[in-house]
Amino acid sequence: MKKLFFALSLLLTVFASSCIPHKDTLYIQNKGNQVDSLQTIVEQQKAYRVQINDILNIRVKALDQENVQIFNPIGNGDLNASSVEKSYFDGFTIDLHGNIRIPTLGKMNVLGYTTEEIEQRIEEKLLEEQFKETANIFVTVKLTGLKYVTTGEIGNTGTNVLYQERVNILEAIANSGDIPVTGDKKDVLIIRQYPQGQKIHHIDLTDVNVMQSPYYYIQPNDMIYVKPLKQKAWGTGTNVLQNIGAVATVLSLISTTIILLQRI
Repeated sequence: MKKLFFALSLLLTVFASSCIPHKDTLYIQNKGNQVDSLQTIVEQQKAYRVQINDILNIRVKALDQENVQIFNPIGNGDLNASSVEKSYFDGFTIDLHGNIRIPTLGKMNVLGYTTEEIEQRIEEKLLEEQFKETANIFVTVKLTGLKYVTTGEIGNTGTNVLYQERVNILEAIANSGDIPVTGDKKDVLIIRQYPQGQKIHHIDLTDVNVMQSPYYYIQPNDMIYVKPLKQKAWGTGTNVLQNIGAVATVLSLISTTIILLQRI
């Protein structure tokens, strides 16, 4: 009987410790460690500078639109193609050398420039080589959607594209099916591409200060990785009720084994 009581106490301790705390399941909690947000706000407001493999959507307008038709997609492609596919075929992909190839203008290096700076460069080159000031050339350059990848312990893994100028980490995760209870919200990894290579950044989504992080807004080609909690690896329940059920099953098995052994 003492052995049974000891086994019961041990199992209850193990399963109680394996429950996922409620505070670890909540987003943006006020943990009382408010920090100065001036520097991070400045970082968040910096314009994105294009990278290799980004796809740009370039449109040129003028008083006589026929004169600039060559710069704009005709739009007679596959009508069944998705928006992402159309963006790929109609857009201008930045190659490994940081160049895009524009009709009549040839190659132009845009690596590390903002979309506004690229607009100015194309407009200046058109006025130098193709048109006069009276043509009223107007150039727009945009990224063809904000593409990112989600992997790990998250609702839906894979590549996602959102057609917005800015997307924060919570929006990106919500668009990917949210993080389940078994996902680690306290240490989410953002793998970001830079001209020098990739870097890993860690953010805590349970802390309200995440909104002041320079990595709160995601960038094109970011990879968001959510690690599973240890409780999932242990195979235990995520709450007390599930653990009680597991304990009852184990105890039933132990009791049955003891009774059978006593009868031998």
